[in-house]
This record gives sequence, C-alpha cells and structure tokens, in this order.
Amino acid sequence: MAKKKKKSKTILEGKGRSTKPKCGLCGKSAKLTKTECCDQWICDDEGKYVLFSYERNSCHRNHRRFTLCGHHHAEGHSESWKDCPECRADFEKDAEMYVYYGINEYNFGKLDNPPSFEPTKCIDCGNIIVLSEGGYSSRGNEYWCEKCTDSNIQNMFR
Repeated sequence: MAKKKKKSKTILEGKGRSTKPKCGLCGKSAKLTKTECCDQWICDDEGKYVLFSYERNSCHRNHRRFTLCGHHHAEGHSESWKDCPECRADFEKDAEMYVYYGINEYNFGKLDNPPSFEPTKCIDCGNIIVLSEGGYSSRGNEYWCEKCTDSNIQNMFR
C-alpha cells in the first residue's frame, strides 16, 4: 500500500498567521509535495509531463531527473550530493553534464566549485554542442550537431 504524502502548513513566526508553503523552484503555492531527495517543497506536477515531449514544464520531474540531488538520491548514495565521490565518478567521462546537473535552475542549491571542462564539439564541423540543450546525435565519444546529423542522414539515402 502506497504511503499518502502529507501536506502541511508552515507557520510564519511572529506573524500570528499560517500560510501555505511555496515551491522552492517556481514559487507557486498550489498542489505541492516534498521532494524525496532533499525534503523541499515543490510542485506536485509530474502528471503535466507528456511522454516524449521533452518539455521542461514540471518542477518535480525537472528536479528529480536533471539535478545531481535527484541523481544522488536515485542511486542511493550516502553523504551530501555536493561532495559525493560516487556522483562525480558517475559523470567521470561527462564533466559538462555533471556541471549542468549541479548548477542548473532545477536545483535548490548549487554545486560549490564546479569543475572546468572542454566544450563538446561536432566531429564534422567543429561547432560547439551544448549537451544539456539537446539537438545532437552521438556514438561513443563522438558527437554531431543537429545540422551535420541531418546532412549525414540525407547522404545515407542518396
């Protein structure tokens, strides 16, 4: 039997009144829950996400899927996500995504001293690819920008 999540009110000290908590990411106060990973108030909005839409319209899903905090919890690591050697090792070959997961807008706190990394470049044209934004293809450690991917696919059928 699934546990029902508690919804509670917070008390503003010295104000003599109660108020609803707010999502720590967007500030909304309707339909909230607490994150399993870090016990923060967040929109209970995963149901808004449409499969394969790739939209970033859910505070809860974004925090769970696109942060080191969410990754850390899902993998069952101990310690704090900010200095977890296991999380760092999980992204050993992909420092760009480690940094993105640690500092993006879906975090309640940011990664202290993120490591530097070389930008990812298209193997054909050399243009920089921002992995967190998508629009590329890859095979192993090789990446192609969207334009070169389209060109390569068209050339396959000629």
